[in-house]
Amino acid sequence: MIKSEICEILGIEYPVFQGGMAWIADGKLAAAVSNGGGLGIIAAGNAPAYYVREQIKIAKSLTDKPIGVNIMLMSPFAEEVAKVTIEEKVEVVTTGAGNPSKYMKEWKEAGIKVIPVVASVAMAKLMTRLGATALIAEGGESGGHVGELTTIVLVPQICDATNLPVIAAGGICDGRGVAAAFMLGAQGVQLGTRFLSAFECNIHPTYKEKILKATDLCTMVTGKRLGHPVRSLRTQFARDYQKAEYGGMPDEELENLAVGALRLAVQEGNNEKGCFLSGQCAAMVKKEQSAAEIVKEIMEEAEPILRGAEKWVK
Repeated sequence: MIKSEICEILGIEYPVFQGGMAWIADGKLAAAVSNGGGLGIIAAGNAPAYYVREQIKIAKSLTDKPIGVNIMLMSPFAEEVAKVTIEEKVEVVTTGAGNPSKYMKEWKEAGIKVIPVVASVAMAKLMTRLGATALIAEGGESGGHVGELTTIVLVPQICDATNLPVIAAGGICDGRGVAAAFMLGAQGVQLGTRFLSAFECNIHPTYKEKILKATDLCTMVTGKRLGHPVRSLRTQFARDYQKAEYGGMPDEELENLAVGALRLAVQEGNNEKGCFLSGQCAAMVKKEQSAAEIVKEIMEEAEPILRGAEKWVK
């Protein structure tokens, strides 16, 4: 089975990360992924520190394998959550939606391996100088907050800009995506949307059904006007938000329009007011499986593709 340097660095069996999906990636899902040989990651999102601590404890009660916590740096609770990861002795911290520089020294002193999400070469170089353990290069095909560059363009540029292991993310859903990521220079992959179909993923049944029935043109990006674009499924909420975004609604009102929308999708399956985050690869998610089966399946798919490349190129 495929191994890489990141497996040795983190003490995991397969070079597969589960994305930090806000209000979705809880302690139960993270533990299931880690038990399956990957790196399970708890999403802090906009949640308060006590919630993140609870989820860490749940994960640690279910697995003795390494787990991570993803911190969205735009969150008003980011500083408190950063301290919780130290107090709870989390093995890995991934970060997104901001610059983690102010926390890096403290995390490293606590023995935490820091793996920031980067969407540009400049950020990759900065994180390398500050002593990150690895980098996650996330293309705009992913769900949630997205950047401008696609995965196939971003990953090789990040690999060229750093000597750290690079984890590819965005639009990766099966073994073909894993193989492509390795060919671009990555040493691992991060999947979010694929894990929405995991048995251990506690999203509302309506949310899971939308993913399993998704088509190739099922997602859209909103929020560009505010400077933090988000990819989600094309629901009534997403269409209404886009209409408001380009209809002259003041920025503050537009921001408030999205408050709580993700939780309404995750917990209630509310199609009119919920924001169902999803990557472009949702149409490739066809079945429910355990998290461990997902991890094993994509790695088993990737290996013959990588080993058999000679039959495609003579």
